[in-house]
Amino acid sequence: MAKLDPRFTFENFVVGPANRLASAAARRAAERPGVSYNPLFIYAPAGLGKTHVLGAIARHVAKVSPEKEVEYLTSQEFLREFVQASEVRGPDEVRERYRELDILLVDDVQFLTAQADVQDLLLLTLDTLTGDGKQVVLTSDRPPAGIDGLGAHLRTRFEGGLLVEIGPPEYETRVAIIKKCLEIRLQFVEPGVADAIGRSPIKTVTELEGALERILGIQAREDRILSPEEVTALLEGGVPTDSDLKGSEMGHFLDELSDTVAAKVQAQEAPWRRALRELAEEVEAEEFDASRLRRLMEEGTQPGDLDGMLRGFRGAIRRLKEIRTHLEAAGNPWPEAAHGVLRDPERLDEAEALLASAEERARPFPEVPPGPILEELGGELPRLVIRAADRLVSTERPEYNPLYVWSSDGVAARVLLQAAGRSKLQEGEGIRVALISVPSFSEEFIQALSMGVAGAWRERWWFADLLLVDGAQDLSATERAQEELFHLFEALQRRGARVMIAADRPPTEIPAVDDRLRARLEGGLVVEVEVTASDLSPEFQETLRMSVPSPEFPKPEGKDTSTEDRDWIRSFQPGSSLGPEDSGGEEASASPEAWVPSPEKVIWEWPRLEDRIVEELD
Repeated sequence: MAKLDPRFTFENFVVGPANRLASAAARRAAERPGVSYNPLFIYAPAGLGKTHVLGAIARHVAKVSPEKEVEYLTSQEFLREFVQASEVRGPDEVRERYRELDILLVDDVQFLTAQADVQDLLLLTLDTLTGDGKQVVLTSDRPPAGIDGLGAHLRTRFEGGLLVEIGPPEYETRVAIIKKCLEIRLQFVEPGVADAIGRSPIKTVTELEGALERILGIQAREDRILSPEEVTALLEGGVPTDSDLKGSEMGHFLDELSDTVAAKVQAQEAPWRRALRELAEEVEAEEFDASRLRRLMEEGTQPGDLDGMLRGFRGAIRRLKEIRTHLEAAGNPWPEAAHGVLRDPERLDEAEALLASAEERARPFPEVPPGPILEELGGELPRLVIRAADRLVSTERPEYNPLYVWSSDGVAARVLLQAAGRSKLQEGEGIRVALISVPSFSEEFIQALSMGVAGAWRERWWFADLLLVDGAQDLSATERAQEELFHLFEALQRRGARVMIAADRPPTEIPAVDDRLRARLEGGLVVEVEVTASDLSPEFQETLRMSVPSPEFPKPEGKDTSTEDRDWIRSFQPGSSLGPEDSGGEEASASPEAWVPSPEKVIWEWPRLEDRIVEELD
């Protein structure tokens, strides 16, 4: 790869109205090669930053994705390689070499117009790379339609991607470029000098840099700072070229003192400016952004509470390093976004938010409690519902999705739901089973909203292989959770993931449910589990009680085994309510064999407000 100026980075590229689109497109190509604009064709007259953009792409990819192969070539180098290949290897071998690249950057393609064979090679190379999803970025001093001698096929190929023009910088951008150059060179000029250069009749970035070099050279030779008026007068004659400077007194002076100017300027620095510069150089060596410090250095007075500001800046750098470590531990799901945020202390709040989102996205799903798997439910639940659950979780393409199971007390449906989750987990490592109740899902969503990580919270659920939702009857007490579950069901089914839902009633009997969600609940298979808790064998109930001990429901004393098992299984899920039918009715309660829940297990509900009012009689 041809050598690129190390200063050619996105951070050093001053963005203005004339080059904003080119900068954005180049960043996009660097962060997501081959996805959006392919090829990306940037054109502009000489000296407006085309090569800077190519260098910025190459350096950004090297930092963010060092495993990717990037090649930068000038048109002359491309031509030279073609000539050598024709004599030794052949064009096909050159094209095969390019096939191994992830990003190809070719500068000044307008010089290839007179070489028909080279154009054919470039066309084949473009087809090969773009066909493989690789990124190609080309630059020229004119649009494809304005390049004389360009073959029709190649012109069509150039125009098939995104054409972006870079125009001359306007006044504000010219001033910003001068200030950025001063920042990079660690040089200083009197306030107003950058404005004076910006107002001069200079059109290109290269000429701006040449004008600045002339100003700095005179200041170093005469050991004084030029005023804005002197700079304006000096630039009225235009900017001298390299040939104009060669052999002149200023040219000899610059050659002799190029290694000592920076040291001389530093020796004249004020202590506060030196402290800022030293810290800036320290953090820049670690690839952190020191723009804030550089801006303070340009000011004419010492900032207030300098020591406190420096301590705060160092603290921000330390915290960014900690966040980087935590992000890596969380898998860093957004490396492109993290790269820019993690190196800029002024974006510390963004880095904190990024970490919170990454940790939320990586948070593990609630574990399925231990207990029986589907094949161990034989004899306890109907074989039909066991087979339906097994086909959902084990078949490569199940006939129905979601599977909605319900039982009159909700217990048997919940037992089946959790057994399906355990069976799915036995398929091997990496299986992601998410088990949650509707109330817990709603509470998690509210918490994610309050913490500002709702997007990451959603993404976390999208990657489940099997989603188990318990207590669908509680959907009537939610609003936003219904919408979130609907979109989650849609996303999971697009991925081919499975969804199973348990409730104590069929979907048609759940009130206040959005029509779209109700249709989704009924869109697969709805099965009733015609078993209640009391139908489960005492041995099976004991197995469940031993596998999922619950301190909130201690084993009662003074009861026979069957009674306490029934008591426990009805409290299998904290929050389940017991209605009048659970006590067996008046007829059942009159029998000495009837089961009556303990008072602390009973929840009375008054649907109407007037039923709660007790009138005191005189």
